Amino acid sequence: MPLHLTKVAYGAQSIEEMRSWFAERGPEARLTTRYLPKRHAEIVTPDGEENGSLFWIFKHQLVLRSPILRFEEAEGGKTHIVIEPRLIDLMPSPKRAHQGWRYLEGDNAPRDLGDGESAGDAMPGKLASDLARLGLV
Repeated sequence: MPLHLTKVAYGAQSIEEMRSWFAERGPEARLTTRYLPKRHAEIVTPDGEENGSLFWIFKHQLVLRSPILRFEEAEGGKTHIVIEPRLIDLMPSPKRAHQGWRYLEGDNAPRDLGDGESAGDAMPGKLASDLARLGLV
């Protein structure tokens, strides 16, 4: 199981707005951070077979993820986290907001939603969201 990162979708007003951020980025998007994660070798494997993802926190829930492609040096001693610009829907999972990024172990990562599946299939979306925020689902 790969190691993942989590990040707050700061400034996003909706999931649709987040999708628009990446809609025209091409095959890669870059996020700049001050430091290379200490555990970067667990996130991006040499063969690229089991790379981790960047899990996006929106309204105190993990709702989307973007596969991480690699880490690159950026200007001023900073680091680019290079991700695929596609956003993969997740079964919403509660997660407190934080600054910067944090690690997420693969076993604790929420599952991807399947084709035709939505977070509100088992119950109405608003109820599922409220229960997830309370940590009950």
